[in-house]
Amino acid sequence: MTAIQIYDTTLRDGTQREGVSLSCADKLRIAQRLDELGVAYIEGGWPGSNPKDVEFFQRAGQLQLRHARIAAFGATCHAGSQPAADANLRALLDAHTPVCTVVGKSWLLHVTEVLQTTAGENLRMITESLAYLASQGREVIYDAEHWFDGYRADAQYALQTLRAAQQGGATVIVLCDTNGGTLPHEVDAVVRAVRAQLDVPLGIHTHNDSECAVANTLVAVQAGCQHVQGTINGYGERCGNANLCSIIPDLQLKLGYSCLPAPQLARLADTAAFVAELANLAPDEHAAFVGKSAFAHKGGIHVAAMRRNAESYQHIDPALVGNATRTVVSELSGRANLLAMIEEHGLAASSADVSTVLAEIKQLEAQGFSFEAAEASVALRLRRRDRNYRAPFELVDFVCTVEHRQGRGLVAEASVKVSVAGGEYHTVADGNGPVNALSRALRKALAPMYPRIEEIHLSDYKVRILDEANGTAATTRVLIDLYNGTRRWSTVGASTNIIEASWQALADGIEYGLTLA
Repeated sequence: MTAIQIYDTTLRDGTQREGVSLSCADKLRIAQRLDELGVAYIEGGWPGSNPKDVEFFQRAGQLQLRHARIAAFGATCHAGSQPAADANLRALLDAHTPVCTVVGKSWLLHVTEVLQTTAGENLRMITESLAYLASQGREVIYDAEHWFDGYRADAQYALQTLRAAQQGGATVIVLCDTNGGTLPHEVDAVVRAVRAQLDVPLGIHTHNDSECAVANTLVAVQAGCQHVQGTINGYGERCGNANLCSIIPDLQLKLGYSCLPAPQLARLADTAAFVAELANLAPDEHAAFVGKSAFAHKGGIHVAAMRRNAESYQHIDPALVGNATRTVVSELSGRANLLAMIEEHGLAASSADVSTVLAEIKQLEAQGFSFEAAEASVALRLRRRDRNYRAPFELVDFVCTVEHRQGRGLVAEASVKVSVAGGEYHTVADGNGPVNALSRALRKALAPMYPRIEEIHLSDYKVRILDEANGTAATTRVLIDLYNGTRRWSTVGASTNIIEASWQALADGIEYGLTLA
């Protein structure tokens, strides 16, 4: 298998995505996780640009890395200056990383109008900057910025910039589609043309402005690039960078290249979720390979075929990338969907039970429920058909009030009475809202019999108005996500009364959590 160097730039290019800001501690944790994934390079940032990146490089030396080399990113020396006196290059050396990645101009438009210098001076800046860093014992990677636009405008000059980088001692020359507007057939032709002109290994760095970043990267590798730059989840400026979570499995599982050590590939889905969590972004559930829905099956015909042969509707075994097959139940489901869910959850249900629950689900979905994202609510309906199942609690009644009190403002209070193991427990709690008060009262009632309820936490609460034309009389759907440290599950409720819909989802979520082994 041909080895491909994976160069992750999530900590620099990825943080240029609008709305993303990672602390130094976040960046260090992500770097550690990327090393565990097995990437070859981790670009930590631009030490000459901000204090946070300076701190990162100061602390990065303490990381115990087994696979990756840390790279510091910067630009060539300024026009008219010498590399040894250039503050940017000094900052790169002060970062004390084994690798320095230097960006330079390939496009005459940028040379004359952005740098406001001459074509010849730009070539000198490239050669001398790289040579200076190499003389200081650094591995030097050269990023040819706006390469494809520059090549399109003036191929001869663009190639001169690469020869200047080669002369300066670059170990890899990376062709960058900085504006993201190049199409795959153009990438293929240009990379092959460049490959014939240089002796230094080539890399590829693409942006997703034309929704072609992944395709352009794959084409570039097939055309001869041995080094791939990208970010986890495709984070990056504007429309994002090339998504390593798609590129790595495409290269390794489908094209036969070696990107990561084989066992590490199964860490990919967890790594994607981890980075999303620290970036404070909701994971893309429909992302290829790593998304929650990447191997989810909803259509009854699909699920029936999957139960006979998993390859019938899956392009790979999801376990290879750390994901899993899921069966989605909805009004479009057939019996096979529920049978598959029974198998997934280790439940016991008769054929009659399956038919009854399926009919119930279809009826409830017509009323506003949605079970696609609420697998725990489906599992509970199946469990409740088992004559040996005993629910951990049953609701007797509840009261919930919201009032304004002088000196305290709005106050919510809930009273919950539940039956547990033949006894009744009646508790009262207040909260910052009616659903919070209900949750606290229910937990207080159940805690004496089920102390592990303290391990169950609500992680998300979503409300959707279904028939907006009915105004305040509209049906409301509530989805609740919960977790207990090792497992996550979701439940649903629906009603014209938002408190009732919330209680349905909340009670299901707590009941399911208490029945987990």
